[in-house]
Amino acid sequence: MKNAPIALSADPADDQDFDATAEALDRGQRACLMRRTRTSLGLSQSEFANRFRVPVGTLRDWEQARATAPDFSIADVRLIGRYPDIVARAVA
Repeated sequence: MKNAPIALSADPADDQDFDATAEALDRGQRACLMRRTRTSLGLSQSEFANRFRVPVGTLRDWEQARATAPDFSIADVRLIGRYPDIVARAVA
C-alpha cells in the first residue's frame, strides 16, 4: 500500500489559508535558506548571482519558492554562507 503524501490541512476558518504538502514545505525552507544566506552577505539578487555564477532568474525562482533548489545547490549555498570569499574565488 502506497503511503499518502504528508500535508498540513488548511484552516477552514481562514479563507486565505491553503493545504501545504511536504514538498511545498521543503521548497519553502530551501527558499528561506537561499534568501537568508544572500541577505546575510549584504548582496542583492543580482550581486549574489554574479558573484557566485548563478543565473539571476534561477536564484529568484528559488528564493520565491517557484522552483525547488536541487540538493547540490543547497550544499553550495551552505558553503557560501560559511566561506563566501573562498567560494567566490573558486568560481571566478
